[in-house]
Amino acid sequence: MISFDPTEEQVSVRSAMRNFAAQAMRPLAREMDEASAISEAFLSQTWDLGLAAAQMPEVYGGYGGARSLITSAILLEELAFGDAGLALAAAAPASFAAALLDHGTGAQREKYLPRLAGEKYDTGALAVCEPAPLFDVFAPRTRAARQGDRVVLDGEKCFVPMGDRASVFVVTVAGEKGLEAYLVERGTPGLAIEAPGKNLGLKSLPTATVKLARVEVAASARLGGEKGADVARLIQQSRVALGAIMTGISRAVFEYCVPYAKERVAFGEAIARKQSIAFRLAEMHMEVECMRWMVWKAASDLEHGDAARSAHLARQYAAEKSMWVADNGVQVLGGHGFIREHPVEMWYRNARTLGVLEGAALV
Repeated sequence: MISFDPTEEQVSVRSAMRNFAAQAMRPLAREMDEASAISEAFLSQTWDLGLAAAQMPEVYGGYGGARSLITSAILLEELAFGDAGLALAAAAPASFAAALLDHGTGAQREKYLPRLAGEKYDTGALAVCEPAPLFDVFAPRTRAARQGDRVVLDGEKCFVPMGDRASVFVVTVAGEKGLEAYLVERGTPGLAIEAPGKNLGLKSLPTATVKLARVEVAASARLGGEKGADVARLIQQSRVALGAIMTGISRAVFEYCVPYAKERVAFGEAIARKQSIAFRLAEMHMEVECMRWMVWKAASDLEHGDAARSAHLARQYAAEKSMWVADNGVQVLGGHGFIREHPVEMWYRNARTLGVLEGAALV
């Protein structure tokens, strides 16, 4: 018998993250979007949640919880329901931990994971996107050249979440053995980190450009060591994560529009009673449900093997439909959809931005 019911633990995680999103994220989202900055107080709050430590073995200072990609997807949806930019900031340490837990060597885990279970916010960052037309995540222009027991990295990465303060970066490259990833510590000669840029959406999230000019690292810095990492699977994890975040945004839009349509009166009756609005809301609801099931299916495929197809489909569908849901949310609100008094215009910008990203988070 196939069951689609979440486990008791997943229900608990969903409830806790939903409360945190409502109480700690929604009230701050607009302020931080306008300021294009994220407060240290908020990062401290997210650190207290123990997102990185939750699924980390106790030997590294974690809580020893079972690693579940479906649980991670549920968590990301709930956080994104509060705000997508703040969700990516909150999830950055957990995403870096996931990269090491699933793909790193024992020595790499011992070196970096304990700091993610410390007393203060600390994070690594995923450096995947590149500032190139028609960028292909599986064919990066950033290169790695082996020179004895050293490796030289050259290239440029953009839209690196929390790159302004990350202590180490997971950099995807084209290497001699194909798609690879390397751990590059902040302060390494040749590594330049530019100040966070100003973006259309996700304005609260600090994103940096990382430039590598003949950055030399030890061969042991290769994620996964001599064996290497399954970087294609890492990309699949990222696509599932992005799909979950876009699902959270879409649900936020829909759940905001329903009460608005019931309360907004035009020509003597609530606009929710207008067939065009009612049908639009019904379709928005269906698309949110479809996104969630596709994300959960891809996460389940990842837990049981390969998810190249389902992860790609989940991300692509979520990218298209989250933009559609956000656009229709603006239409439901009419003129109010364009003003800052309502959050829908912010969610519209966030959905547009998320739709072009790769590698911003991991389940």
